[in-house]
Amino acid sequence: MAGSRKLFVRTYGCQMNVYDSERMAGVMAAEGWETTDRPEDADLILLNTCHIREKAAEKVYSELGRLKPLKAANPDLRIGVAGCVAQAEGEEILRRQPAVDFAVGPQAYHKLPKLVRDGGVETDLAEDKFAGMAPALRRRAPAAFLTVQEGCDKFCAFCVVPYTRGAEVSRPAARVLEEAEALAAQGVREVTLLGQTVNAYHGDGPDGADWSLARLIRAVAEIEGLDRIRYTTSHPNDMSDDLIAAHGELPELMPYLHLPVQAGSDRVLRAMNRKHTAEGYLRLIERIRAARPDIAMSGDFIVGFPGETEAEFEETLALVREVRYASAFSFKYSARPGTPAARAGDPVADDVSADRLARLQTLLGEQQRAFLEGLVGRRCDVMIEKPGREPGQMVGRSPWLSPVFLDASPDQVGKIVSVELVGAAPNSLAGRLAA
Repeated sequence: MAGSRKLFVRTYGCQMNVYDSERMAGVMAAEGWETTDRPEDADLILLNTCHIREKAAEKVYSELGRLKPLKAANPDLRIGVAGCVAQAEGEEILRRQPAVDFAVGPQAYHKLPKLVRDGGVETDLAEDKFAGMAPALRRRAPAAFLTVQEGCDKFCAFCVVPYTRGAEVSRPAARVLEEAEALAAQGVREVTLLGQTVNAYHGDGPDGADWSLARLIRAVAEIEGLDRIRYTTSHPNDMSDDLIAAHGELPELMPYLHLPVQAGSDRVLRAMNRKHTAEGYLRLIERIRAARPDIAMSGDFIVGFPGETEAEFEETLALVREVRYASAFSFKYSARPGTPAARAGDPVADDVSADRLARLQTLLGEQQRAFLEGLVGRRCDVMIEKPGREPGQMVGRSPWLSPVFLDASPDQVGKIVSVELVGAAPNSLAGRLAA
């Protein structure tokens, strides 16, 4: 299966899956495969799946059903399922959908060429996939993801990540810096460091010491050409003093922080096994804002967790009002098989959960609009990323991650330009190039 055969990858879920898809494309490029945007033209189709949300597996089976006719038309076509659904249900996928040739979990992507050739299921969590993988095959862009940590030891009661991604593993700092330097050489100006609990990073440093995320960020900031650094996703319990200090001291570290809290009730947080309190989270936000006053805070929320009362939900609304988020993600609780919460009982009625979610999202939407409207009239640096929908329009990112639409020329992609912010929409900003 060498030569100019074509690979199509469809990616679901988080930024880490986007990065993993690029790594898998790199593995196959080293074997002579080219990527294509059309599944109809592919000799190998990979679905890189996510297991976080409800009915994730059913969505994969629906997509496989749509791909089945392509297999009938081309008996040489290979179809593989990768990612967290493959980790959780690999054997079942092959049994339920005979069109699938192989399933591969998130820690076994370096074995992809063998699986493409021989088929089967590979879901070993014990190996270091990064050590045996070719560089990521990226689409040229001024911003890129870079995984530095994977897995989670927190075991939140609602979450499947420890079971699908395994224990926390941090990549050696030297490998991360080597990859960051390669990205800068390709023209990347902004890098987002990724991990399931990225601020738990504790990689081996080239000096023999154990490096924290803050120390890694300081080293990445010294790489010529990398002008912007972000990281996600964090846990409140790993927000260390040196990382908070880095937000106040490093201009390369953007003033945006995604720091999930999930709920505002301490009883619900204990039931979630979050190991922090609402008050502790609020005091942490105070310390972060003292270090970087203009930081934009983002969060995650789950409503309708088993046993949640109306009074406990009101505590979540009170926390949101105190924090004043610039953006947030919020969901109704959905039971994930195999997690402690799925066995908890005492479910919240679906209509009650839906009502609470609507009220929370209304409040979060008001806060997001207030944050964006508060930026109007300011001048900031914007990194131009791609063309917009209108002729002559380009889209960039503000330091606070907000999309900014402005009139600019395509040759400014990758440049960081000074922009006057002149308007706000519900999810974006309008700007014009500063004189």
